Parts: sequence; C-alpha cells; structure tokens
Amino acid sequence: MTVLATVVLAATARATTSVTVLSARNGTLGEILVSTGGRTLYHDSAERRGRVECVGPCAVTWPPLIVGPHVEPLAGRGVSAALLGTVRRPDGRLQVTYHGLPLYRFAGDTKAGQANGQGVGGSWHALTPAGAAVMKPPAGSMGAETTPATNTGSNGTAPGPGVNPGMWCAANPQSCVNGMPVTH
Repeated sequence: MTVLATVVLAATARATTSVTVLSARNGTLGEILVSTGGRTLYHDSAERRGRVECVGPCAVTWPPLIVGPHVEPLAGRGVSAALLGTVRRPDGRLQVTYHGLPLYRFAGDTKAGQANGQGVGGSWHALTPAGAAVMKPPAGSMGAETTPATNTGSNGTAPGPGVNPGMWCAANPQSCVNGMPVTH
C-alpha cells in the first residue's frame, strides 16, 4: 500500500508541475511578461515565430523558459491563454512561447523586477501582454550593466570597460578560459 501511495504521489507531482506566465508592471518598461518568480521574460527579435535559434552559449546567457512533456503553460494574471504555446527546441525540450515567440530569461537578472536584458544586442526585448516587443531603451543601471555585455573592447577580443566578465564569457566562450576573458 505504501509503494502504491508513493507512486501515485510522484505521478501527481509530475502532472501538476507547470510554468505560469504573468503580467507585471515594470517602472521603466510598463506592463511586461514575467515568470512565476517575477523574472522578466524576453524574446530575441532575430528569431521568427515558432523557431528557436538561441542554443549553445546563447542559451546559457538567455535560459529558455522550458515546460515538461505533456504540460501546458498556464496564463496568470493579465496574460491571454490563447497566446500561450510551446515550440520544440533542437534538443527536444519544449519551450514556452507567447504569440508564437519563444520566451527566455536573462542570466543577468538576479532578482524579480529586474529587466537587465532589455535592449541587449539591439535584439533582446521584454514582451507586452499583447505579445509585442517593448522597444523602450533600458534606463539607469540596467543599461550600464547589460548593454555593453555584447560589445567588445577596442581590439574586438575582450569585454569593454565596466562589462561583467562572466556575462561576456557566457556570450563569447571561445575568447575565455575558466570564465575569464583572454586578451591577445
């Protein structure tokens, strides 16, 4: 009887594991999509609807919002369930989409409410509850922390001044050793 109860509880836990996408107000960007923990969700404007191109080192800096097999993403407050979906990543996992756009978090956001990935590389943007990219530039320290992360120094092989070396290495692993940039 104990074994049966354990199996049923384990199956129930797997069946109820889900990902919820919510709407939250950001002081700079307005209403944006966030994960259950309040982390900003982003989309790379270089990716087209239903296609995933951020893999490998890109997916380290921009972790995809993944949902388990046979689990549907849930629409939280302010989010349209009709716009939620999934797309199969090249590794076989299911990534949550909104209005057909794959959703990502940013490794540089360390707590709820941050939007440090806004505008990085000119292509990463938070999304509105309508499914549109927020085109507002980052404000204050957000831009100082993240916008240069995709830039290199004057020689093109090292991060520029003020750039977090760990984040730069995540985006440029071929130019790093043990998480530190190697200058030539």
